[in-house]
Amino acid sequence: MAAKRSLPRKTICNNKKARHDYFIDETYEAGIVLKGSEIKSCRQGRVSLKDSYAKIKNGELYLTNSHVSPYIYANQFNHDPLRDRKLLLHRQEIKRLIGKIKERGMTLIPLCMYLENGKAKVELGLARGKKLYDKRESIKRKTEKRELEKILKESR
Repeated sequence: MAAKRSLPRKTICNNKKARHDYFIDETYEAGIVLKGSEIKSCRQGRVSLKDSYAKIKNGELYLTNSHVSPYIYANQFNHDPLRDRKLLLHRQEIKRLIGKIKERGMTLIPLCMYLENGKAKVELGLARGKKLYDKRESIKRKTEKRELEKILKESR
């Protein structure tokens, strides 16, 4: 039997604001149910995860507020860019997430979307919101780190 050839992971888009606005406690990999014109748009990289989140309806997980631009060549068979898209996780993982989300201040945020072996996947983060002073502190640390690297680079 031939070994399954694994293609490298191709990142479609990242949610840059997620790590700035939230503390990420855990990450999950979920498949996403897409229509034909949506997957073609994803392969072109025409996806935005800004302001999107995952919610649970009837024991199933859905990605809400994500924008997948219409595929130019699909004409009348195009999709709604802001529709809710079903996420695929094991039932016990969804039950575990329901328990975690009911905790105060926890939410599911998409961190990035990528193609793996030809299938679209979403990396979800179980997140707690940052306060304003937390954001300032993380910006301060990032700036200090950048300045330190600059000094080290110049001293070489």
